[in-house]
Amino acid sequence: MPYEEITIRPIGTVRNRSQKSGRAAGTWSERVAEMKAQAAETSEIVIDGISEEALKHIEDFSHITVVYWAHLTDAMKLENTVKVHPMGNPEFPEVGVLASRSPVRPNPILITTVCLRERKGNVLIVTGLDALDGSPVLVIKPYTPERGALKYARIPDWMSRISREYDDAER
Repeated sequence: MPYEEITIRPIGTVRNRSQKSGRAAGTWSERVAEMKAQAAETSEIVIDGISEEALKHIEDFSHITVVYWAHLTDAMKLENTVKVHPMGNPEFPEVGVLASRSPVRPNPILITTVCLRERKGNVLIVTGLDALDGSPVLVIKPYTPERGALKYARIPDWMSRISREYDDAER
């Protein structure tokens, strides 16, 4: 059954010093190190697609979940990639792209939970954002531990390894 196209209007833009993904080149360890450094950087999310009133009291939350578009992902890869080695690491099993967190996917919509450091009017100052400079922000939601953490979630060993390597960076 064919689906209708969906139009999504960004509500803002990411501003930071990250110009390229750490997943693009280098060894597994080099990519993880670059991604950790990127996540430690401060980013600004400039909300300009909706009223600043939509942010009222967002600063009451320590963390927010940011949904954004991986705007620099190669369109040909999006159409042709069905399977990937997670993080480009051939030590990991080749899995279906929808069984990975790769930005190369049919719709390059990515989700990250970040630490909200400060709000300055329509600008959110955050750390832990793995988006590149210029990434369109689609939506923001406050993070709530009760809704975000599942006590008994199962993940494969290779994803646990990625988590151990990458997620020790403070968010």
